Amino acid sequence: MDTTLRDGEQTSGVSFSTAEKMAITRLLLNDLHVPRIEVASARVSAGEHETVKRICAWAQGIGRLEAIEVLGFLDGGASVDWVREAGGKVINLLAKGSEKHCRLQLGQTPEEHFARIADEVARATGAGLAVNLYLEDWSNGMKHSREYVFAMMESLKELPIKRFMLPDTLGVLNPYDTLSYVHNMVKRYPLLHFDFHAHNDYDLATANVFAAVKGGARGVHCTINGLGERAGNATLSSAITVIHDQLHGSTGIDESKINKVSHIVESFSGIMVPPNKPIIGESVFTQCAGVHADGDNKHNLYYNDLLPERFGREREYALGKTSGKANIRKNLQALGIELSEEDVRKVTARITLLGDKKEIVTQSDLPFIVADVLKHSTIPSRVSVVNYALNLTRGLRPSATVKLMVDGEEYQDSAAGDGQFDAFMKAVRHIYTARLKRPFPTLTNYTVNIPPGGRTDALVHTTITWNYQGTVIKTRGLDPDQTEAAIQATVKMLNLIDM
Repeated sequence: MDTTLRDGEQTSGVSFSTAEKMAITRLLLNDLHVPRIEVASARVSAGEHETVKRICAWAQGIGRLEAIEVLGFLDGGASVDWVREAGGKVINLLAKGSEKHCRLQLGQTPEEHFARIADEVARATGAGLAVNLYLEDWSNGMKHSREYVFAMMESLKELPIKRFMLPDTLGVLNPYDTLSYVHNMVKRYPLLHFDFHAHNDYDLATANVFAAVKGGARGVHCTINGLGERAGNATLSSAITVIHDQLHGSTGIDESKINKVSHIVESFSGIMVPPNKPIIGESVFTQCAGVHADGDNKHNLYYNDLLPERFGREREYALGKTSGKANIRKNLQALGIELSEEDVRKVTARITLLGDKKEIVTQSDLPFIVADVLKHSTIPSRVSVVNYALNLTRGLRPSATVKLMVDGEEYQDSAAGDGQFDAFMKAVRHIYTARLKRPFPTLTNYTVNIPPGGRTDALVHTTITWNYQGTVIKTRGLDPDQTEAAIQATVKMLNLIDM
C-alpha cells in the first residue's frame, strides 16, 4: 500500500493541492499499478473532503474504488460518515497498539478501548465500508506490553477486519526484532492478514520491510521518495526492489515507471531526492571511476541486478579527474563521436584538468571539450599567462593586474575597464602596444554557450572572433568560470598571431 497522500503528506512543509493529489493518484494506480493507496485522514478539512470525493469518483470510474483507503478514528461514527459521504469504500481505523498509548493518551483501560474498537468496526461495516485496523505504536507494544497486544488480538480476531496493520510508529525497530515480532503475530494468528508499516528514524525502514515480509507479513506500506514524518517512511522504490530481488516476491508494480513518478512527486512536494538515494537518486547509475567503465567493457564486471533500464533509466559514466579513458570512450560512443587513441588521450588530459576545478564534467560538456582540444591542440605556447588578479568592487570600476610570459620574458601591467575581462584585455593590450611595440587585434564578436540544462556550474564555452591586420581569427575557451574561458580564448589568439 502506498501512503504518500496521507502519511507522506505529514512531511514537514509538504501539502499537496487537489490537482496534485489527483495526479499522484493516477500515477500510482495507472502507471505504477500499486494495489492500494491511502489518500487522506478523515475530518481534516472541508477541502480535503472535496479532494477525496474527486479521487473516489475517478477511481470508481476506472473500477478501482476498492483501492482507495482513508484513515479514520474511533470517534463515534464521525469518520465513518466522512468517508462514506466522500464516496469511499475502505476505512483504516486507528487504534492503540501499546498499553502505554491506551492508558496515557486515551485514559482508557484495555477493555474499554477494545470495546470502542468493536463498536466502530460495527458502525463502519454497517455503513458498507471495509475495515482495516492500525495498531498504533505496535512496535513498542511488542517490546513493553506484549500481553496487551495479544489481548487486543484475542478480542478482535473474530471481527470483520480485513487487515491488521502493524506500525513501527516511532521507527524503533531493527530487522531482528521486526522478524521476531511479525513472525510471532503470524504464528499465533495464521488466518489473519498482517501489514507492516515502517518508519525510518534509524535508517532501517527498508531493512525492516525485508524482515517483516520474511516474517510472514502479507502487506507493506511505503511512500514515494520515502516521504513521511520525521525521517520518513519506507521508500516504495527501495522496498519493492528488495521484495523482487532479495525475497523473490511479486508486487505487480511496474518498476519501469518508478523514476518518472519519483521525480513528479519530488516536484510537487518540494522535497529533493538525494543524488545517492538508491534506485531514484540522480547519481546511482553513474560510474565515476575509470576502472569501473573498463570492467563494464569487459563482460559487465561492475553490473548487478539493479540494471537502470528496469527503472526507466540509463547507465552513465561520469567525467572527471578519476574517469580515465574507458569512461570517456563510453561517453563518446553514446554521442556517436569517434576519436583516435591520441585524441582520446588529449581529451582525457583536458577532462582531468577540468576535474580539478569542477567535480563532475557531464556528457553534455563533452562535445565542447572535444572541439576545444582538437581545434587548438596544434597552437604553440610562446605566450602564457603567468598570473592575473581581477578586482570587482561595487561602486568602483573593475580592474586587472596581468603578468604575461612572452618568448621567455615576463611582462606585467594593470588597467581598469568596464568589466573584468575588459580590464584584463586593456592590461594585455598595453603590454603588447606600449612594451612590446606590437600590433594588437580588435575583438569583433564574443559569444558564450553552456550545455543544455542551464546549471550554474556548467562549463562555459566562449568563442571570440578577432580581426588582426585584416585577418579574421576565431578562438575558443572552456572553463567553469566565464572570465577564465574568455582569457583562455585570448591566450590562444596571442599564440596564433605570434606564430
